[in-house]
Amino acid sequence: MSSAADRAAPPARGPLLRLLALLIIVAVVLYPLIWMIGTSVKSPQEIVSNIGLIPEKFTPGNFAEGWTKFDVSFGRFFLNSALVSLLTVLGNTISCLLAAYALGRLRFRLRGVWFAVMIGTLLLPGHVLIIPQYILFRSLGWVGGDWPYLPLLVPAFLATEAFFVFLIVQFMRGIPRELDEAAVIDGASPYGIFRHVILPLSRPALVTTAIFSFIWTWNDFFRQLVFLSELKDYTAPVALTLFIDSTSESAVGPMFAMSLLSLIPVFLFFVAFQRLLVEGINTSGLKG
Repeated sequence: MSSAADRAAPPARGPLLRLLALLIIVAVVLYPLIWMIGTSVKSPQEIVSNIGLIPEKFTPGNFAEGWTKFDVSFGRFFLNSALVSLLTVLGNTISCLLAAYALGRLRFRLRGVWFAVMIGTLLLPGHVLIIPQYILFRSLGWVGGDWPYLPLLVPAFLATEAFFVFLIVQFMRGIPRELDEAAVIDGASPYGIFRHVILPLSRPALVTTAIFSFIWTWNDFFRQLVFLSELKDYTAPVALTLFIDSTSESAVGPMFAMSLLSLIPVFLFFVAFQRLLVEGINTSGLKG
């Protein structure tokens, strides 16, 4: 009789099936990006006739045409987007950190009420708030004025992003209060506790706030469309709509070419900080 060891072991199908399923999911997720890459180098006629991924005729001129199509170079739109996104990141990280420290670590009357009000603002759709914001900013002379980005930047420096405040508060609640008490014994003030204890330990939450602020602001379209009126002040998402004109010929190829270039800053920003992003999402605080 042959022993069990001599028998051929059946192939392990489980790992192969999981790998196949992952490959299918990756193909589905990446298909729109690959299609956009292929479309960015197609001629206008081929975009309509050829729905495949690989262009029959390579047309790299879409990038040059899209970059110089308007009176303002598309590079100006990229710089505008970078300016708004980076300043928004700076405003959100500073203001939301300070608000979270007050709500999460300091003790004062009605702290719970103010925290509940802040959480309640998450239930308000942004489209509901945009009208009173527009009326307020217009009455202040910020819409169409010499500083067109004030309506986009000032709210970021006033901790209006309740999601980021809540995120940092939850992170701070995981930091042992014994560290605060030890700092008080050493003579530290509330500012000293914030500077030497809370701020260094909150880096993962701050990185998460910075990454999401950058991505959301770079991809934002509606708010920037409402508050920006001059062509030279447009950001990249708003400028992309200029390629589609119902009264004249639309430049679809250059639009996809500039859309592809618009993805690069977000991709590079995410890749550069992805490790800290995962750490910030997964970290629940220090364990005492």
